[in-house]
Amino acid sequence: MKRSHAAMVAACRLAIAAVLTLTIALKLAAGPAQAETWTGAQAPVQTQIPAQTQSERPLVDLALVLVVDASGSIDPSEFRLQKEGIAAAITDADILGAIRGGGHGRIAVAYVEWGSPGAPANVVPWMLVGDRGSAERFAASVLQAPRSPQSWNAIGDAIHLATGMMETCPCRPTRRIIDLSGDNVDYRSHLPAPLARDAAVAAGITINALAILNDDSRGASGRPFLVEVYEREVIGGFAAFVATAADRGDFARALRQKMVQEISSR
Repeated sequence: MKRSHAAMVAACRLAIAAVLTLTIALKLAAGPAQAETWTGAQAPVQTQIPAQTQSERPLVDLALVLVVDASGSIDPSEFRLQKEGIAAAITDADILGAIRGGGHGRIAVAYVEWGSPGAPANVVPWMLVGDRGSAERFAASVLQAPRSPQSWNAIGDAIHLATGMMETCPCRPTRRIIDLSGDNVDYRSHLPAPLARDAAVAAGITINALAILNDDSRGASGRPFLVEVYEREVIGGFAAFVATAADRGDFARALRQKMVQEISSR
C-alpha cells in the first residue's frame, strides 16, 4: 500500500529531527573547542583533539598510548618518578626532533594507568604533540592528574583498553603503538595478556614493553625473567621489542630511549 504524501513528509521531518538531536548531543559531549597553537607554516598543533568526522581528523605519524603501572605495589614516590619520567621524555629535545622529523611533524599521545582487573584508567585523553608548547602541555596534564585507584596486576585489561582507544582516536595515524611499562607479570586480567596482545596485533597495532627490573630474577635463557615474560606474553606486532630499566630511578632514561626508537621508526 502506497504511503500518502503527508505521511512521507511527516516521516522525513521526524528523521531530520532525530539527526539534529544526535548532532547536538555529540557536540555537547565533545565539549568546547580547544585553543590552537600555531608553529610557523605548519598546521595548527591542538592541545586536545576535538570530535571530528573521519575525513576531518588530523593526520599524524604515530598514535601512541603510554600504559603505565599504577598497581598497589608502587609507592607514591616511585609513582611520581614514573610521571616525571614521562614529562621529561615527551619534552626532550631528541624526542621533539624525532617528532618534527616525521612526514606530518606531529603525533597523538594518550596516558593510561593500569593495575586493577577490568579497571585500567584513561587518565589523559588523546592530545596532539608537534612542538615544545604542546609537549609541555601534555607533560603538565600527566603531572597534574590525580593517581587513579588501582590494585594489581591486570596487564591484559590495560592492553584491551588501549586497543579500543586506538580504534576511537580522533586522528588518522600512519602507525599505532601501545607502550606498556611494568615491574611484574599479568595474573589477574579478565582478558589474559596474550589474548589481548593477539587482538591488538590483529588490528595492526604494535605493542612494546618497558620492563622495570627490581631484582635479579632470571628466566630459562639466563636473561631477566620479566623480559622473557613480556616477550612471550605482552609484546607483538611489527618490530616489537622489550626495553629495560634497572629500577624506577632509571625509568626516565629508559623511556626516553624507547620513545625515540618508537617515534623515529618509519
